[in-house]
Amino acid sequence: MTISVLLVDDHELIRQGLRRSFERDGDFEVVGEAGSVADAERLLRITRPDVVVLDVRLPDGSGLKLAASARERYPQLGIVILTMYAGDEQLFAALEAGASAFVPKNAPSDDVVAAARHAATTPQAFTAKDLADAMKRKLSPSGPQLSPREREVLQLLADGLGVAQISRRLFISESTTKTHISKLYEKLGAGNRAQALMTALKLGLLRQSDPTV
Repeated sequence: MTISVLLVDDHELIRQGLRRSFERDGDFEVVGEAGSVADAERLLRITRPDVVVLDVRLPDGSGLKLAASARERYPQLGIVILTMYAGDEQLFAALEAGASAFVPKNAPSDDVVAAARHAATTPQAFTAKDLADAMKRKLSPSGPQLSPREREVLQLLADGLGVAQISRRLFISESTTKTHISKLYEKLGAGNRAQALMTALKLGLLRQSDPTV
């Protein structure tokens, strides 16, 4: 049977890209598109899709709040959270909201389609690519294990230095610096610099006097 999908994102280009990805797969049919919470709520009532793909940040409200209310009203609805803010905090917020899957926007479109397939089949079973590692980070009392170099890079990020400045300070290439920053984000479950520094501060990896953004 065909799986009906509602796309909710305030960027039309993203909706178009998602529509093409779902239409290439013969198992799905996109039954509507929305760019706001209000439009999404209306289309949910009208189309009653099997799956809704939801952006977290919408111009008139939160996609996570919409996910929570949709889960209450439509228990069998598959809910895929799609976001560019793919840190641990957002992942667990999606889990608590009753989402079926959590996918970062920089993931391949095939990942979104796979998440939607999971959501349609088992809407109340949560899945995310980084879920196991995120759980380890959440449950580990000692926090993530950073190498000495990663700690140096983290401290320089907290001091407000950019990639080029850090590279000059540590006498390493910019590509190496970017690799260290990427690993830091992964270990801290962060999607961007601000999230990484806030998490590091909470875990005691930075001094309170250090600037965080």
